Amino acid sequence: MKHFSLVSLVFWSIYVHLFSLLTLNLLWFNPNMIAFASGNDTDYLALLKFRESISSDPLGILLSWNSSSHFCNWHGITCNPMHQRVTKLDLGGYKLKGSISPHIGNLSYMRIFNLNKNYLYGNIPQELGRLSQLQNFSVGNNSLEGKIPTNLTGCTHLKLLNLYGNNLIGKIPITIASLPKLQLLNVGNNKLTGGIPPFIGNLSALLYLSVESNNIEGDVPHEMCQLNNLIRIRMPANKLTGTFPSCLCNVSSLIEISATDNQFHGSLPPNMFHTLPNLQRFYVALNQISGSIPPSIINVSKLSVLEISGNQFTGQVPPLGKLRDLFHLRLSWNKLGDNSANNLEFLKSLTNCSRLEMLSIADNNFGGHLPNSLGNLSTQLNQLNLGGNQISGEIPETIGNLIGLSFLTMQDNRIDGIIPTTFGKFQKMQVLDVSINKLLGEIGAFIGNLSQLFHLEMGENMLEGNIPPSIGNCQKLQYLNLSQNNLTGTIPLEVFNLSSLTNLLDLSYNSLSSSIPEEVGNLKHINLIDVSENHLSGYIPGTLGECTMLESLYLKGNTLQGIIPSSLASLKGLQRLDLSRNHLSGSIPDVLQNISFLEYFNVSFNMLEGEVPTEGVFRNASGFVMTGNSNLCGGIFELHLPPCPIKGKKLAQHHKFWLIAVIVSVAAFLLILSIILTIYWMRKRSNKLSLDSQTIDQLAKVSYQSLHNGTDGFSTTNLIGSGNFSSVYKGTLELEDKVVAIKVLNLQKKGARKSFIAECNALKSIKHRNLVQILTCCSSTDYKGQEFKALIFEYLKNGSLEQWLHPRTLTPEKPGTLNLDQRLNIMIDVASAIHYLHHECKESIIHCDLKPGNVLLDDDMTAHVSDFGLTRLLSTINGATSKQTSTIGIKGTVGYIPPEYGVGCEVSTNGDMYSFGILILEMLTGRRPTNEIFEDGQNLHNFVENSFPDNLLQILDPSLALKHEEATINEDHNQKLTPSVEKCLVSLFKIGLACSVKSPKERMNMMDVTRELSKIRTTFLSG
Repeated sequence: MKHFSLVSLVFWSIYVHLFSLLTLNLLWFNPNMIAFASGNDTDYLALLKFRESISSDPLGILLSWNSSSHFCNWHGITCNPMHQRVTKLDLGGYKLKGSISPHIGNLSYMRIFNLNKNYLYGNIPQELGRLSQLQNFSVGNNSLEGKIPTNLTGCTHLKLLNLYGNNLIGKIPITIASLPKLQLLNVGNNKLTGGIPPFIGNLSALLYLSVESNNIEGDVPHEMCQLNNLIRIRMPANKLTGTFPSCLCNVSSLIEISATDNQFHGSLPPNMFHTLPNLQRFYVALNQISGSIPPSIINVSKLSVLEISGNQFTGQVPPLGKLRDLFHLRLSWNKLGDNSANNLEFLKSLTNCSRLEMLSIADNNFGGHLPNSLGNLSTQLNQLNLGGNQISGEIPETIGNLIGLSFLTMQDNRIDGIIPTTFGKFQKMQVLDVSINKLLGEIGAFIGNLSQLFHLEMGENMLEGNIPPSIGNCQKLQYLNLSQNNLTGTIPLEVFNLSSLTNLLDLSYNSLSSSIPEEVGNLKHINLIDVSENHLSGYIPGTLGECTMLESLYLKGNTLQGIIPSSLASLKGLQRLDLSRNHLSGSIPDVLQNISFLEYFNVSFNMLEGEVPTEGVFRNASGFVMTGNSNLCGGIFELHLPPCPIKGKKLAQHHKFWLIAVIVSVAAFLLILSIILTIYWMRKRSNKLSLDSQTIDQLAKVSYQSLHNGTDGFSTTNLIGSGNFSSVYKGTLELEDKVVAIKVLNLQKKGARKSFIAECNALKSIKHRNLVQILTCCSSTDYKGQEFKALIFEYLKNGSLEQWLHPRTLTPEKPGTLNLDQRLNIMIDVASAIHYLHHECKESIIHCDLKPGNVLLDDDMTAHVSDFGLTRLLSTINGATSKQTSTIGIKGTVGYIPPEYGVGCEVSTNGDMYSFGILILEMLTGRRPTNEIFEDGQNLHNFVENSFPDNLLQILDPSLALKHEEATINEDHNQKLTPSVEKCLVSLFKIGLACSVKSPKERMNMMDVTRELSKIRTTFLSG
């Protein structure tokens, strides 16, 4: 028996030894088994559950999450090297869509959990409270809902809690008070209610607190002032009340205090800033704070931003010259100053602030003269707002030293004297407003030096002399108001050649003479023209009918004569028309009753006669004013005009004769037309694909050899683009030594020849500053004897919009970001080009392939629409609108093709509007319409519509470069838009959505789009 036991013992010892060796070998060759052998399959299963909760992974980040590798090697996962347990899950900014699985509560070693900037929805799981090792929990900029988890007491090591930019509701839970190590708490931009809880004062380690943009109300609790380590506190855009918490003055560590847009009242303590030596940014705008600016402000030497506008501050502004780092000072919309001579003394001290970029003291009670030292302010100053005060005296010539100014407003003061010629140094100036003052003298020729100017207001002064022709150099001018002055002479033609004028031309209440020139028709995109109360004579030019974007036209109080031109009926968007107090004669054209938007029409005190129409604006007695025209008759009953006389028998015989003549003429015309059509169709049949020689002959030709030499034999190094039917090369024309873009047709590709013909036909007669201009062409044979056709265009070195929105590589020339100004300008440029094609050509043109790749940018980032290979020409008959159509198959690029084309509908201008809408949405979101995220019926339009307008930041292009005054960035890189920027973006998104709706009939037309974009730009830049 003992022998048997000994044998058994030996056997089992050998067995165990062999089994151990086998197990070690298996683990050596299969590391995956280590996890399970170590018992951490819990982490593995939790990660799998997390992956299951993600419904969309457009960037393929989770493709590595599979059994072929250990989960510690999965993308975004970091493990403890000793125990192989998950310590970090970092998947921020990967555009993941789905919910957060409650199984994350099983990742018991988790320290860092980052899912910022995704598209997550649903609730934050309560299981979060089981992560006792958690230090960083960041889920900002998602669409999470519900309340903040209430069981965070177990997360005792938590240092950072970022819930910014979601849809969370309810109050801040008291359980947050049990997080003694918490350093950052960001619950901003949600829908939280209640007050700031007093227990916040228990978070002694807190460095950063943000509750901005919620519905939080009540007073700021005194306990919050116990946070002795606090660096930043942000609480703007809430409903906080009471006096400003003066106890915050005792938190000497503070760098930023932001309390804009609340309901704080009372005054700031005089010694408030004595104990805030580290303060850099102080925002309390848009409250009801009164009293004086604390004089202790001058001791905060590190202060860079002081924003107290929109309050009720009174008294004098202390000298701020010690604030050497100050770059943003806004004191506007208060009650500062008392209209005394020394009110502006503080401006002298600001000459020490060499970094100052923005200074606004508008809409106060400042009196006195502008000091000569104004010109010694920082040359970095780009915005100076002085309007709405009681400032008197002359404008100092030294102001010309501020060469960095792009925005200068001095309106509504008592400034007199002449406009200094040193204004001519403002070569960066974009907005200049000196209206409602007492300025004298002439408008100097220096105005032509302001080549970047797009908004100029000099109205309501005492300026005299002629309008300088040099104003024609302001090729970007959109808004021009010189009204209510003593200007004389004729209106220079240069004014009417400013095709950039899109918003307003107001020359009313002057003494301008002569006639309105025919060139007024060049202002095709302008919204309002007012030349009332001058000494203008002659006829109303019929070319006014070419100003198709006009909404308001005022010609009253002149000596205009002749008839009212019927061409005014072409102004389909006209709303107000005032021709009163002139010497007009003849009848009122019947066609004016077809202007459907016309709501006010005044022809009083003229010499008009004949029958008044009864439709349109003429149906409204309060909207049609005709007093002082004694020979008018008919019209609606409410006008109380006499009936028109009945025509006699002689006239009836004349009508009978006329009717016979018309019938004979029509019959002859139809006979001739049938003969012409027969000949035309016979020719077309035999020359179906032949190129119109007249089209080619209109262009100067260049040889194949010249193009071959200019592109180094069409080298691939010069290839800058390719499409379905062509390749585009960068080259040089030998004779002119000019860099050009050469579009070479691939004639072996079916449809290329038709594309060439379409592009030639489209380009032969169109010319617009926002269309790529054709220079010449080549129709020859290459060195192999094969047919060769090419079009040569101007070369635009900034490439395509596609390259800027979706850069593959970044270069100094193409840094990869477009700011909001640039994107808005590009939208306006493209809209102007398409409006021209749809409404201003002799034959309306449908582009059929509008997309970022076909929008090219020149040196000034002006956009030019290109590629007319798919265009279709339409006859414009009787003012045809966007209902014009032309039958072809599906044409264009996937994602930009309107849905109706896919079911065989006819091509129309509405199709271009859809493409334009998608283009706008792509420019704002940074997403292509073919993005992988769009599946199961989802598209770019729906993607924006589902998040608009409540979650604007979540759909906004993250690379959109906003200026520092347009957005603020907090410590966690969360962006908060200013009201003016947000209003601009909301308006742009609305246009993009309105243009890209599914129903063609419901889309905006380009006339309305260009009008709205101009308004948006003006509002944005002035706000």
